[in-house]
Amino acid sequence: MKVTPAELQGRVGAVLDQVRGLEKELAALKGKLASAQGDELLAQAIDVKGLKVLAATLQGADAKTLRETMDKLKDKLKSAAIVLAVVDGAKVQLAAGVTNDSVARLKAGELVNFVAQQVGGKGGGKADLAMAGGSDASKLSQALASVHGWVAERL
Repeated sequence: MKVTPAELQGRVGAVLDQVRGLEKELAALKGKLASAQGDELLAQAIDVKGLKVLAATLQGADAKTLRETMDKLKDKLKSAAIVLAVVDGAKVQLAAGVTNDSVARLKAGELVNFVAQQVGGKGGGKADLAMAGGSDASKLSQALASVHGWVAERL
C-alpha cells in the first residue's frame, strides 16, 4: 500500500497532536504529584528562631513544578526559608525561597548558592526566589541538612 505525501503529513500531524496532549497531561500530573508532596513537606518544616525552615527533595518534578511548589509552600508556611531539590541522574536542580517578611535578613540567592556550592554548582535569582543547579547529587542530603544551621547563623 502506497502512502501519499498528504496522507503521511496528516498522520505525522495527528501523532504530533497526540504527543502534545500527552506532554500536557504529564505536566499536569507532575504538578499534582508535587502539590501532594508539598502538603506532606509542611510537617517537616522546623522552627528556627521563629522562622519555619524546610529543606527537602521532591520526586519527579521539573523546574516549573519546583517554582510552583515553592510558591505554595511559602503561602502556607507564612514566614519561612525553603530549599527544594530535584535529582535527575547525577544532576541536581535547586530552588530557594524566602517569604517577604524575611528578605531583610535572608536572601534566597545567597541561600541557593550556599547549597549549590556543596553539590558542585551555582545559581542565583531574586531576594525571594532563586534557582541553581549542581552536578553531584551524592552530596545533596548533606547539603540540605546544612540549611538549618546556615539560616540560624543569619537570624
